[in-house]
Amino acid sequence: MARKAICEWQFAEIYPMYVQKVEKKGRSKADLHTVITWLTGYDDAGLDDQIARCTTFEQFFDEAPQLNANVGAIKGLICGIRVEHIEDPLTQKIRWLDKLVDELARGKKMESILR
Repeated sequence: MARKAICEWQFAEIYPMYVQKVEKKGRSKADLHTVITWLTGYDDAGLDDQIARCTTFEQFFDEAPQLNANVGAIKGLICGIRVEHIEDPLTQKIRWLDKLVDELARGKKMESILR
């Protein structure tokens, strides 16, 4: 079976994994929503709509109300790759989100995560 391209992944498929990851480490779904809201500008209703419609990550980011102006401050490794060096814009956005979720799960303070 062929692997899905990153742009074809559905946000609704990955979102429960994000929730599980942060809750397993003692953080809340509300904390996760705070991080996603900071990055994308979605409110809870907008986020719920994206999940209900099973949008792809490409649609999720294309329809995002407003990417945070401080996204350039998201730096570091995710899957062994520096997020600040990722050339494909969509892949970089997805990895920014992954990085923020990882920081949340590691117990980093919200003030540091939200830069």
